[in-house]
Amino acid sequence: MDSLGAGNHTSLTEFILLGLTRDPVLRVFLFIIILCIYLVTICGNLCTILLIRVSTQLHHPMYFFLSHLAFADMGYSSSVTPNMLVNFVVERNTISYLGCAIQLDSVVFFGSVECFLLASMAYDRFMAICNPLLYSTKMSTQVCVLLVLVAYLGGFLNICSFNLCFYSLFFCGTNKINHFFCDFSPLVELSCSDVSVSAVVPSFTAGAVIVFTVIVIAVSYIYILITILKMRSTEGRHKAFSTCTSHLTTVTLFYGTITFIHVLPKSMYSTDQNKVISVFYMVVIPMLNPSSTASGIMRLRGL
Repeated sequence: MDSLGAGNHTSLTEFILLGLTRDPVLRVFLFIIILCIYLVTICGNLCTILLIRVSTQLHHPMYFFLSHLAFADMGYSSSVTPNMLVNFVVERNTISYLGCAIQLDSVVFFGSVECFLLASMAYDRFMAICNPLLYSTKMSTQVCVLLVLVAYLGGFLNICSFNLCFYSLFFCGTNKINHFFCDFSPLVELSCSDVSVSAVVPSFTAGAVIVFTVIVIAVSYIYILITILKMRSTEGRHKAFSTCTSHLTTVTLFYGTITFIHVLPKSMYSTDQNKVISVFYMVVIPMLNPSSTASGIMRLRGL
């Protein structure tokens, strides 16, 4: 720590991440499991992106969104997994103040982008099933690019709110973060400055992203369900529903876990439960997302 030379306060130059566990046997086991998951995540998502880029049969809006979802999943997982793996093999895992801010920014950015992309994919399914005659016009290349740009812009704006609040925090006590990455809530708990605004603003912006995208997804699927129920052909209903099941699975897994972490009161779960759920939606789900969505659509197209 570097002294500020004023009073008894000090400014932290680094944080210590306590990680998932201190049990040496469990650390080795988790290192192997999470390393394998991470390698599958990177390889799987890279293959998804390359396949979509190379195959002209996959140059459609849903695959365009899927390629960006794969990129977001790689970024999301890479924001925390490499550092988590280091935590398993070193006795004392430290991260610099700037490194902590960069890690937090990466998590917020790619998490927000994923929310917007899932909403865009729901809108795409809505247009394909409810308005098939207008699909090529409403989901043109320009519209798809615009929706992706909005996703990245939304992620950037969410970063700005977290950054403003992170750099307004003043740390003068312990530098031990009881987590495996620089999550904002533990940082607020370490701060010795007034957090009445700093703690609320990021929660509001993150909540706004979640609520907005959930509304888009929910409304899209309500109309999709109504349209499917009106279809007279059993085969047509089955085909239409098949295009949505994989996306719905991804949405359920992703939003189910982030709702547990960001919406439910913290009194309803312990720090250890928070860590386990965080591992699931930041490490495991990025491995499952593109493969789940791609397999469903490819089965329908007979690829």
